[in-house]
Amino acid sequence: QSLVSSSEWLQRYGLKRNKLSLSQILSQIGFQHRKDYVTTLGKPVASRYADGLFPQYKRAQDGSVYNLTAKKELILHFVDCLMGAIELYKQRMEWLTSESRQIFGVIQEQCIVIVLDFGTAAPTEFDLCRDALSMVLVEQVIQLARFNLIRAAQDLMKWQQKPTPVSENTVKAAVMWLWKLDHMTAVSHTNSAEALLEAMGDEAVSS
Repeated sequence: QSLVSSSEWLQRYGLKRNKLSLSQILSQIGFQHRKDYVTTLGKPVASRYADGLFPQYKRAQDGSVYNLTAKKELILHFVDCLMGAIELYKQRMEWLTSESRQIFGVIQEQCIVIVLDFGTAAPTEFDLCRDALSMVLVEQVIQLARFNLIRAAQDLMKWQQKPTPVSENTVKAAVMWLWKLDHMTAVSHTNSAEALLEAMGDEAVSS
């Protein structure tokens, strides 16, 4: 699946225009039980002709009542549509919470810099961090336009001087650079701030 926003995804799969919200479904399988103002009584009065004639559904949100007129076949059609939509949402949620997206979320910006601050990570944790970063490079960064890596350290380390165009070769090179980094002792908060300022210093960088 491509990295698209939730609204784009809804549009792509037609869930916005398939009229599957509760109010849209009710309007297609029945009609609202109306009240009208009766001058002689001085109050709104609901029509009574539909009482007992149709099954009725009362909306919890606003208390409105709908008279249901649809045949069983139409209601079963909406059941199928809703079950299909639910399955799509499940697939979307599974995708959004899998692999690198589980750690980093979905990266949608096209020009990014990843700031590496390994803090007090032990050697094994350091390798786990590099595994996760390699995953996000291979799975998500590969679909962007430009990227760079900056490591927070006493002597700030940059993979490239400027964000570089994304390609299979540049992503592979970035992963190799990542795995050649030495394990260092903890850096100070100042080093982290300097790395962030360096990353944000390029106007082309959006995230």
